[in-house]
Amino acid sequence: MSNDKPDSATNPAAKLWGGRFSEATDAFVERFTASVTFDQRMALEDIQGSLAHAQMLSEVGVLSGDEYHQIADGLKEIAAEIEAGNFPWSVQLEDVHMNIEARLTERIGATGKKLHTGRSRNDQVATDIRLWLRGRIDLIGAELTRLQTGLVDLAEREADTIMPGFTHLQSAQPVTFGHHLLAWNAMLSRDFERLMDCRKRVNRSPLGAAALAGTSYPIDRARTAELLGFDAPTENSLDSVSDRDFAIEFCAFAALLLTHLSRASEELVLWTSSQFDFIDLPDRFCTGSSIMPQKKNPDVPELVRGKTGRVNGHLIALLTLMKSQPLAYNKDNQEDKEPLFDAADTALDCLRAFADMVPALKAKKENMLAAAAKGFSTATDLADYLVRKGIAFRDAHEIVGQSVSFAIEQQKDLAELSLEQLQQFSTDIGEDVFEVLTLEGSVAARNHIGGTAPDQVRSACARARAQIEERH
Repeated sequence: MSNDKPDSATNPAAKLWGGRFSEATDAFVERFTASVTFDQRMALEDIQGSLAHAQMLSEVGVLSGDEYHQIADGLKEIAAEIEAGNFPWSVQLEDVHMNIEARLTERIGATGKKLHTGRSRNDQVATDIRLWLRGRIDLIGAELTRLQTGLVDLAEREADTIMPGFTHLQSAQPVTFGHHLLAWNAMLSRDFERLMDCRKRVNRSPLGAAALAGTSYPIDRARTAELLGFDAPTENSLDSVSDRDFAIEFCAFAALLLTHLSRASEELVLWTSSQFDFIDLPDRFCTGSSIMPQKKNPDVPELVRGKTGRVNGHLIALLTLMKSQPLAYNKDNQEDKEPLFDAADTALDCLRAFADMVPALKAKKENMLAAAAKGFSTATDLADYLVRKGIAFRDAHEIVGQSVSFAIEQQKDLAELSLEQLQQFSTDIGEDVFEVLTLEGSVAARNHIGGTAPDQVRSACARARAQIEERH
Protein backbone atom coordinates (compact mmCIF):
# COMPACT_ATOMS: atom_id res chain seq x y z
CA MET A 1 0.00 0.00 0.00
CA SER A 2 1.37 3.40 -0.90
CA ASN A 3 2.20 5.89 1.85
CA ASP A 4 4.12 9.09 2.45
CA LYS A 5 6.72 7.64 4.79
CA PRO A 6 10.45 7.82 3.86
CA ASP A 7 11.77 4.94 1.72
CA SER A 8 14.08 2.93 3.97
CA ALA A 9 15.55 1.12 0.94
CA THR A 10 17.46 4.33 0.15
CA ASN A 11 17.58 5.91 3.60
CA PRO A 12 18.69 3.69 6.52
CA ALA A 13 17.96 6.48 8.99
CA ALA A 14 14.25 6.16 8.10
CA LYS A 15 14.14 3.01 10.22
CA LEU A 16 13.22 3.70 13.83
CA TRP A 17 16.28 1.64 14.76
CA GLY A 18 18.50 2.92 11.90
CA GLY A 19 20.97 5.12 13.78
CA ARG A 20 23.67 2.45 13.99
CA PHE A 21 23.47 1.43 10.31
CA SER A 22 25.46 2.85 7.41
CA GLU A 23 23.57 1.26 4.53
CA ALA A 24 19.97 0.51 3.80
CA THR A 25 18.36 -2.88 4.21
CA ASP A 26 18.33 -4.86 0.98
CA ALA A 27 14.91 -4.54 -0.66
CA PHE A 28 14.33 -8.29 -0.71
CA VAL A 29 15.51 -8.69 2.89
CA GLU A 30 13.12 -5.91 3.87
CA ARG A 31 10.20 -7.83 2.42
CA PHE A 32 11.50 -11.16 3.72
CA THR A 33 11.82 -9.95 7.31
CA ALA A 34 8.68 -7.82 7.46
CA SER A 35 5.67 -9.14 9.37
CA VAL A 36 3.19 -6.30 8.97
CA THR A 37 1.17 -8.17 6.35
CA PHE A 38 0.00 -10.61 9.01
CA ASP A 39 0.70 -9.07 12.43
CA GLN A 40 -1.43 -6.02 11.64
CA ARG A 41 -4.40 -8.04 12.87
CA MET A 42 -3.04 -7.38 16.38
CA ALA A 43 -3.21 -3.61 15.80
CA LEU A 44 -5.97 -2.87 18.29
CA GLU A 45 -4.26 -5.01 20.92
CA ASP A 46 -1.02 -3.12 20.22
CA ILE A 47 -2.81 0.16 20.83
CA GLN A 48 -4.47 -1.25 23.95
CA GLY A 49 -1.05 -2.20 25.34
CA SER A 50 0.43 1.18 24.40
CA LEU A 51 -2.38 3.05 26.12
CA ALA A 52 -1.79 1.11 29.34
CA HIS A 53 1.98 1.63 29.08
CA ALA A 54 1.56 5.38 28.52
CA GLN A 55 -0.86 5.72 31.44
CA MET A 56 1.58 3.89 33.71
CA LEU A 57 4.48 6.09 32.54
CA SER A 58 2.47 9.19 33.39
CA GLU A 59 1.53 7.82 36.81
CA VAL A 60 5.19 7.15 37.71
CA GLY A 61 6.30 10.55 36.37
CA VAL A 62 8.17 9.47 33.24
CA LEU A 63 5.59 11.25 31.06
CA SER A 64 3.90 14.50 31.94
CA GLY A 65 0.13 14.63 32.05
CA ASP A 66 0.04 16.66 28.83
CA GLU A 67 2.34 14.21 27.06
CA TYR A 68 0.19 11.29 28.15
CA HIS A 69 -3.00 12.91 26.85
CA GLN A 70 -1.36 13.73 23.51
CA ILE A 71 -0.24 10.12 23.16
CA ALA A 72 -3.58 8.69 24.28
CA ASP A 73 -5.59 10.93 21.95
CA GLY A 74 -3.25 10.14 19.06
CA LEU A 75 -3.51 6.38 19.64
CA LYS A 76 -7.29 6.54 19.79
CA GLU A 77 -7.36 8.43 16.49
CA ILE A 78 -5.09 5.79 14.94
CA ALA A 79 -7.40 3.05 16.24
CA ALA A 80 -10.29 4.77 14.49
CA GLU A 81 -8.25 4.90 11.27
CA ILE A 82 -7.51 1.20 11.50
CA GLU A 83 -11.10 0.24 12.20
CA ALA A 84 -12.25 2.35 9.26
CA GLY A 85 -9.69 0.68 6.98
CA ASN A 86 -7.85 3.96 6.30
CA PHE A 87 -4.52 3.24 7.97
CA PRO A 88 -1.48 3.49 5.61
CA TRP A 89 0.34 0.24 6.38
CA SER A 90 3.98 0.16 5.23
CA VAL A 91 6.23 -2.86 4.68
CA GLN A 92 9.22 -0.53 5.09
CA LEU A 93 8.20 -0.08 8.73
CA GLU A 94 8.37 -3.83 9.20
CA ASP A 95 5.64 -4.63 11.70
CA VAL A 96 2.48 -3.47 13.38
CA HIS A 97 4.37 -1.86 16.26
CA MET A 98 6.64 0.34 14.11
CA ASN A 99 3.78 1.31 11.83
CA ILE A 100 1.66 2.55 14.71
CA GLU A 101 4.54 4.30 16.47
CA ALA A 102 5.60 6.07 13.27
CA ARG A 103 2.03 7.13 12.60
CA LEU A 104 1.71 8.44 16.15
CA THR A 105 4.88 10.54 15.77
CA GLU A 106 3.60 11.77 12.44
CA ARG A 107 0.37 12.91 14.09
CA ILE A 108 1.60 14.40 17.40
CA GLY A 109 5.27 15.11 16.81
CA ALA A 110 8.25 14.37 19.03
CA THR A 111 6.07 13.39 21.99
CA GLY A 112 5.17 10.23 20.08
CA LYS A 113 8.80 9.10 20.31
CA LYS A 114 8.52 8.99 24.09
CA LEU A 115 5.92 6.20 24.08
CA HIS A 116 8.55 3.50 23.73
CA THR A 117 10.34 4.52 26.94
CA GLY A 118 10.80 1.56 29.27
CA ARG A 119 9.78 -1.15 26.81
CA SER A 120 11.03 -3.04 23.74
CA ARG A 121 9.37 -4.60 20.74
CA ASN A 122 10.22 -7.88 22.45
CA ASP A 123 7.89 -7.39 25.41
CA GLN A 124 5.48 -5.40 23.25
CA VAL A 125 4.86 -8.25 20.81
CA ALA A 126 4.63 -10.80 23.61
CA THR A 127 1.96 -8.61 25.22
CA ASP A 128 0.06 -8.14 21.98
CA ILE A 129 -0.04 -11.88 21.26
CA ARG A 130 -1.32 -12.63 24.75
CA LEU A 131 -4.02 -9.96 24.49
CA TRP A 132 -5.07 -11.20 21.05
CA LEU A 133 -5.08 -14.85 22.08
CA ARG A 134 -7.01 -14.14 25.28
CA GLY A 135 -9.75 -12.54 23.19
CA ARG A 136 -9.82 -15.52 20.83
CA ILE A 137 -9.95 -17.95 23.74
CA ASP A 138 -13.03 -16.17 25.05
CA LEU A 139 -14.72 -16.33 21.63
CA ILE A 140 -13.84 -20.02 21.25
CA GLY A 141 -15.09 -20.74 24.77
CA ALA A 142 -18.42 -19.12 23.92
CA GLU A 143 -18.80 -21.17 20.72
CA LEU A 144 -17.80 -24.35 22.53
CA THR A 145 -20.47 -23.64 25.13
CA ARG A 146 -23.04 -23.04 22.37
CA LEU A 147 -22.16 -26.34 20.73
CA GLN A 148 -22.35 -28.25 24.01
CA THR A 149 -25.71 -26.68 24.82
CA GLY A 150 -27.08 -27.84 21.46
CA LEU A 151 -25.63 -31.32 21.97
CA VAL A 152 -27.17 -31.73 25.42
CA ASP A 153 -30.56 -30.49 24.20
CA LEU A 154 -30.48 -32.96 21.31
CA ALA A 155 -29.32 -35.78 23.59
CA GLU A 156 -32.25 -35.18 25.90
CA ARG A 157 -34.70 -35.28 23.00
CA GLU A 158 -33.17 -38.56 21.82
CA ALA A 159 -32.84 -40.22 25.23
CA ASP A 160 -35.11 -43.11 24.19
CA THR A 161 -33.90 -43.49 20.60
CA ILE A 162 -32.15 -46.85 20.20
CA MET A 163 -29.21 -47.28 17.83
CA PRO A 164 -26.40 -49.80 17.51
CA GLY A 165 -23.26 -49.17 19.51
CA PHE A 166 -20.06 -50.19 17.79
CA THR A 167 -16.61 -51.48 18.53
CA HIS A 168 -14.25 -51.96 15.58
CA LEU A 169 -17.15 -50.43 13.59
CA GLN A 170 -18.99 -53.73 14.12
CA SER A 171 -22.35 -53.86 15.84
CA ALA A 172 -21.63 -54.51 19.53
CA GLN A 173 -24.45 -53.56 21.94
CA PRO A 174 -27.51 -51.36 21.63
CA VAL A 175 -27.21 -47.85 23.03
CA THR A 176 -29.38 -44.78 22.90
CA PHE A 177 -28.64 -41.95 20.49
CA GLY A 178 -28.77 -39.56 23.42
CA HIS A 179 -26.05 -41.56 25.16
CA HIS A 180 -23.87 -41.44 22.06
CA LEU A 181 -24.28 -37.67 21.78
CA LEU A 182 -23.31 -37.27 25.43
CA ALA A 183 -20.06 -39.10 24.66
CA TRP A 184 -19.26 -36.27 22.24
CA ASN A 185 -20.19 -33.78 24.94
CA ALA A 186 -17.87 -35.46 27.44
CA MET A 187 -14.94 -34.97 25.06
CA LEU A 188 -15.86 -31.32 24.53
CA SER A 189 -16.21 -30.75 28.28
CA ARG A 190 -12.60 -31.79 28.75
CA ASP A 191 -11.62 -29.54 25.85
CA PHE A 192 -13.32 -26.61 27.57
CA GLU A 193 -11.44 -27.35 30.79
CA ARG A 194 -8.17 -27.43 28.86
CA LEU A 195 -9.02 -24.13 27.17
CA MET A 196 -9.76 -22.39 30.46
CA ASP A 197 -6.61 -23.83 32.01
CA CYS A 198 -4.62 -22.53 29.05
CA ARG A 199 -6.21 -19.10 29.52
CA LYS A 200 -4.73 -18.87 33.02
CA ARG A 201 -1.20 -19.10 31.62
CA VAL A 202 -1.95 -16.80 28.69
CA ASN A 203 -3.26 -14.15 31.08
CA ARG A 204 0.11 -12.98 32.42
CA SER A 205 1.64 -9.65 31.42
CA PRO A 206 5.16 -9.55 29.93
CA LEU A 207 4.98 -5.77 29.48
CA GLY A 208 7.95 -4.11 31.14
CA ALA A 209 10.32 -7.01 30.63
CA ALA A 210 11.75 -4.80 27.85
CA ALA A 211 14.33 -6.38 25.54
CA LEU A 212 15.41 -9.14 27.93
CA ALA A 213 16.68 -7.72 31.25
CA GLY A 214 13.97 -5.30 32.33
CA THR A 215 14.41 -1.52 32.35
CA SER A 216 16.10 1.08 34.51
CA TYR A 217 13.03 3.32 34.41
CA PRO A 218 10.78 3.32 37.50
CA ILE A 219 7.97 1.39 35.82
CA ASP A 220 5.06 -0.32 37.58
CA ARG A 221 4.46 -3.68 35.91
CA ALA A 222 1.65 -4.59 38.28
CA ARG A 223 -0.18 -1.44 37.18
CA THR A 224 0.02 -2.22 33.46
CA ALA A 225 -1.04 -5.78 34.18
CA GLU A 226 -4.06 -4.44 36.04
CA LEU A 227 -4.94 -1.95 33.29
CA LEU A 228 -4.82 -4.69 30.67
CA GLY A 229 -6.87 -7.18 32.67
CA PHE A 230 -4.00 -9.60 33.24
CA ASP A 231 -3.93 -11.64 36.42
CA ALA A 232 -0.32 -10.64 37.20
CA PRO A 233 3.00 -9.73 35.57
CA THR A 234 5.25 -12.54 34.35
CA GLU A 235 8.06 -13.37 36.77
CA ASN A 236 11.26 -13.46 34.71
CA SER A 237 12.22 -10.93 32.05
CA LEU A 238 14.26 -13.39 29.96
CA ASP A 239 11.45 -15.93 29.90
CA SER A 240 8.80 -13.24 29.37
CA VAL A 241 10.06 -12.17 25.95
CA SER A 242 11.36 -15.46 24.61
CA ASP A 243 8.97 -18.32 25.29
CA ARG A 244 5.84 -19.06 23.34
CA ASP A 245 4.72 -22.07 25.36
CA PHE A 246 1.34 -20.43 25.93
CA ALA A 247 0.80 -20.38 22.15
CA ILE A 248 1.96 -23.99 21.87
CA GLU A 249 -0.40 -24.95 24.68
CA PHE A 250 -3.28 -23.27 22.87
CA CYS A 251 -2.43 -25.12 19.65
CA ALA A 252 -2.32 -28.38 21.61
CA PHE A 253 -5.82 -27.60 22.85
CA ALA A 254 -6.92 -26.77 19.30
CA ALA A 255 -5.44 -30.00 17.95
CA LEU A 256 -7.32 -32.05 20.55
CA LEU A 257 -10.53 -30.11 19.94
CA LEU A 258 -10.30 -30.66 16.19
CA THR A 259 -9.48 -34.33 16.76
CA HIS A 260 -12.70 -34.69 18.74
CA LEU A 261 -14.70 -32.76 16.14
CA SER A 262 -13.09 -34.92 13.45
CA ARG A 263 -14.24 -38.11 15.18
CA ALA A 264 -17.76 -36.73 15.36
CA SER A 265 -17.49 -35.64 11.72
CA GLU A 266 -16.50 -39.15 10.66
CA GLU A 267 -19.60 -40.54 12.34
CA LEU A 268 -21.82 -37.90 10.75
CA VAL A 269 -20.40 -38.74 7.33
CA LEU A 270 -21.04 -42.45 7.92
CA TRP A 271 -24.52 -41.89 9.34
CA THR A 272 -25.65 -39.78 6.36
CA SER A 273 -24.56 -42.45 3.87
CA SER A 274 -27.18 -44.68 2.28
CA GLN A 275 -25.50 -47.68 3.88
CA PHE A 276 -26.25 -46.36 7.40
CA ASP A 277 -28.99 -43.76 6.79
CA PHE A 278 -29.23 -42.94 10.49
CA ILE A 279 -29.59 -39.15 10.29
CA ASP A 280 -30.58 -36.38 7.96
CA LEU A 281 -28.47 -33.24 7.62
CA PRO A 282 -30.41 -30.19 6.42
CA ASP A 283 -29.58 -29.08 2.89
CA ARG A 284 -27.94 -25.88 4.11
CA PHE A 285 -25.05 -27.91 5.52
CA CYS A 286 -24.54 -29.98 2.36
CA THR A 287 -23.68 -29.54 -1.30
CA GLY A 288 -24.42 -31.45 -4.48
CA SER A 289 -22.38 -33.07 -7.21
CA SER A 290 -21.49 -31.40 -10.50
CA ILE A 291 -22.23 -34.62 -12.41
CA MET A 292 -24.43 -36.84 -10.19
CA PRO A 293 -27.74 -35.07 -9.58
CA GLN A 294 -28.86 -37.45 -6.83
CA LYS A 295 -25.92 -36.65 -4.52
CA LYS A 296 -26.18 -34.78 -1.22
CA ASN A 297 -22.69 -34.49 0.19
CA PRO A 298 -21.98 -33.82 3.91
CA ASP A 299 -19.37 -31.17 3.11
CA VAL A 300 -19.39 -29.41 6.50
CA PRO A 301 -18.32 -32.45 8.57
CA GLU A 302 -15.93 -33.52 5.80
CA LEU A 303 -14.22 -30.13 5.87
CA VAL A 304 -13.97 -30.14 9.66
CA ARG A 305 -12.38 -33.59 9.42
CA GLY A 306 -9.94 -32.27 6.84
CA LYS A 307 -9.05 -29.10 8.73
CA THR A 308 -7.83 -31.19 11.64
CA GLY A 309 -4.65 -31.87 9.68
CA ARG A 310 -3.74 -28.21 9.34
CA VAL A 311 -4.26 -27.55 13.06
CA ASN A 312 -2.15 -30.56 13.99
CA GLY A 313 0.49 -29.18 11.63
CA HIS A 314 0.44 -25.80 13.37
CA LEU A 315 1.14 -27.49 16.71
CA ILE A 316 4.16 -29.29 15.26
CA ALA A 317 5.33 -26.07 13.59
CA LEU A 318 5.35 -24.15 16.88
CA LEU A 319 7.01 -26.96 18.81
CA THR A 320 9.73 -27.12 16.16
CA LEU A 321 10.06 -23.33 16.12
CA MET A 322 10.75 -23.25 19.84
CA LYS A 323 12.89 -26.33 20.33
CA SER A 324 16.40 -24.94 19.68
CA GLN A 325 16.13 -21.28 20.61
CA PRO A 326 18.61 -19.95 23.16
CA LEU A 327 17.48 -17.25 25.58
CA ALA A 328 16.24 -14.66 25.02
CA TYR A 329 14.30 -13.35 21.99
CA ASN A 330 15.20 -14.52 18.48
CA LYS A 331 13.80 -13.49 15.11
CA ASP A 332 12.56 -17.07 14.72
CA ASN A 333 9.61 -16.07 16.86
CA GLN A 334 8.22 -13.94 14.06
CA GLU A 335 7.09 -17.32 12.69
CA ASP A 336 4.79 -17.93 15.67
CA LYS A 337 1.93 -15.74 14.51
CA GLU A 338 0.64 -17.26 11.31
CA PRO A 339 0.30 -20.79 12.74
CA LEU A 340 -1.30 -19.42 15.91
CA PHE A 341 -3.66 -17.12 14.04
CA ASP A 342 -4.78 -19.88 11.68
CA ALA A 343 -5.18 -22.45 14.45
CA ALA A 344 -7.44 -20.07 16.37
CA ASP A 345 -9.41 -19.07 13.25
CA THR A 346 -9.89 -22.69 12.21
CA ALA A 347 -10.97 -23.82 15.67
CA LEU A 348 -13.48 -20.97 15.89
CA ASP A 349 -14.90 -21.62 12.41
CA CYS A 350 -15.23 -25.37 12.98
CA LEU A 351 -16.99 -24.82 16.30
CA ARG A 352 -19.38 -22.35 14.71
CA ALA A 353 -20.18 -24.82 11.93
CA PHE A 354 -20.87 -27.61 14.45
CA ALA A 355 -22.84 -25.37 16.81
CA ASP A 356 -25.11 -24.36 13.92
CA MET A 357 -25.39 -27.89 12.51
CA VAL A 358 -25.88 -30.15 15.55
CA PRO A 359 -29.27 -28.80 16.71
CA ALA A 360 -30.57 -29.31 13.16
CA LEU A 361 -29.72 -33.05 13.01
CA LYS A 362 -32.74 -35.30 12.45
CA ALA A 363 -32.51 -38.86 13.71
CA LYS A 364 -34.06 -41.54 11.51
CA LYS A 365 -35.27 -43.58 14.46
CA GLU A 366 -36.74 -46.50 12.56
CA ASN A 367 -33.50 -47.04 10.64
CA MET A 368 -31.44 -46.83 13.82
CA LEU A 369 -33.70 -49.33 15.56
CA ALA A 370 -33.62 -51.74 12.64
CA ALA A 371 -29.81 -51.56 12.52
CA ALA A 372 -29.59 -52.20 16.27
CA ALA A 373 -31.65 -55.37 15.79
CA LYS A 374 -28.98 -56.76 13.47
CA GLY A 375 -25.63 -58.20 14.43
CA PHE A 376 -26.75 -59.99 17.62
CA SER A 377 -26.25 -56.86 19.72
CA THR A 378 -28.04 -58.39 22.73
CA ALA A 379 -25.67 -61.38 22.93
CA THR A 380 -23.91 -59.92 25.95
CA ASP A 381 -27.30 -59.54 27.65
CA LEU A 382 -27.90 -63.26 27.17
CA ALA A 383 -24.51 -64.00 28.73
CA ASP A 384 -25.30 -61.74 31.70
CA TYR A 385 -28.67 -63.49 32.03
CA LEU A 386 -26.95 -66.88 32.29
CA VAL A 387 -24.46 -65.56 34.87
CA ARG A 388 -27.37 -64.41 37.00
CA LYS A 389 -28.63 -68.01 36.76
CA GLY A 390 -25.40 -69.17 38.40
CA ILE A 391 -23.35 -70.07 35.32
CA ALA A 392 -19.70 -68.94 35.23
CA PHE A 393 -19.16 -66.12 32.74
CA ARG A 394 -16.72 -68.07 30.58
CA ASP A 395 -19.22 -70.93 30.29
CA ALA A 396 -21.99 -68.43 29.55
CA HIS A 397 -19.80 -66.89 26.87
CA GLU A 398 -19.43 -70.31 25.22
CA ILE A 399 -23.18 -70.99 25.37
CA VAL A 400 -24.01 -67.64 23.79
CA GLY A 401 -21.38 -68.14 21.08
CA GLN A 402 -23.02 -71.44 20.15
CA SER A 403 -26.46 -69.79 20.18
CA VAL A 404 -25.25 -67.03 17.85
CA SER A 405 -23.70 -69.57 15.48
CA PHE A 406 -27.03 -71.44 15.35
CA ALA A 407 -28.96 -68.20 14.78
CA ILE A 408 -26.68 -67.31 11.88
CA GLU A 409 -27.47 -70.68 10.30
CA GLN A 410 -31.17 -70.00 10.80
CA GLN A 411 -30.79 -66.44 9.46
CA LYS A 412 -32.49 -65.13 12.57
CA ASP A 413 -31.64 -62.80 15.42
CA LEU A 414 -31.36 -64.26 18.93
CA ALA A 415 -34.70 -62.70 19.89
CA GLU A 416 -36.33 -64.51 16.96
CA LEU A 417 -35.28 -67.99 18.14
CA SER A 418 -37.83 -70.07 20.01
CA LEU A 419 -37.38 -71.02 23.65
CA GLU A 420 -36.84 -74.63 22.63
CA GLN A 421 -34.11 -73.61 20.20
CA LEU A 422 -32.33 -71.60 22.90
CA GLN A 423 -32.71 -74.32 25.52
CA GLN A 424 -30.76 -76.80 23.40
CA PHE A 425 -27.67 -74.82 24.46
CA SER A 426 -28.65 -74.43 28.14
CA THR A 427 -31.60 -75.72 30.12
CA ASP A 428 -31.16 -72.73 32.48
CA ILE A 429 -32.74 -70.50 29.83
CA GLY A 430 -36.37 -69.76 30.69
CA GLU A 431 -39.30 -67.73 29.32
CA ASP A 432 -37.96 -64.59 30.98
CA VAL A 433 -34.99 -64.61 28.59
CA PHE A 434 -36.96 -62.65 26.01
CA GLU A 435 -37.09 -59.68 28.36
CA VAL A 436 -33.30 -59.28 28.09
CA LEU A 437 -33.15 -60.11 24.39
CA THR A 438 -35.22 -57.08 23.44
CA LEU A 439 -33.37 -53.89 22.54
CA GLU A 440 -35.46 -51.87 24.98
CA GLY A 441 -34.68 -54.28 27.80
CA SER A 442 -30.99 -54.21 26.96
CA VAL A 443 -30.59 -50.43 27.16
CA ALA A 444 -32.87 -50.13 30.20
CA ALA A 445 -30.71 -52.66 32.09
CA ARG A 446 -27.68 -50.32 31.92
CA ASN A 447 -29.22 -48.17 34.61
CA HIS A 448 -26.23 -46.70 36.43
CA ILE A 449 -24.18 -43.49 36.22
CA GLY A 450 -22.55 -43.43 32.81
CA GLY A 451 -24.89 -46.10 31.44
CA THR A 452 -27.05 -45.91 28.33
CA ALA A 453 -30.45 -46.35 30.03
CA PRO A 454 -32.85 -43.55 29.01
CA ASP A 455 -33.35 -42.46 32.63
CA GLN A 456 -29.58 -42.23 33.06
CA VAL A 457 -29.27 -40.23 29.84
CA ARG A 458 -31.82 -37.72 31.10
CA SER A 459 -30.01 -37.44 34.44
CA ALA A 460 -26.69 -37.01 32.64
CA CYS A 461 -28.22 -34.26 30.50
CA ALA A 462 -29.32 -32.42 33.64
CA ARG A 463 -25.82 -32.66 35.12
CA ALA A 464 -24.21 -31.56 31.86
CA ARG A 465 -26.57 -28.60 31.56
CA ALA A 466 -25.84 -27.52 35.13
CA GLN A 467 -22.10 -27.75 34.43
CA ILE A 468 -22.48 -25.56 31.35
CA GLU A 469 -24.60 -23.00 33.20
CA GLU A 470 -21.90 -22.66 35.88
CA ARG A 471 -19.67 -21.05 33.27
CA HIS A 472 -21.86 -17.98 33.26
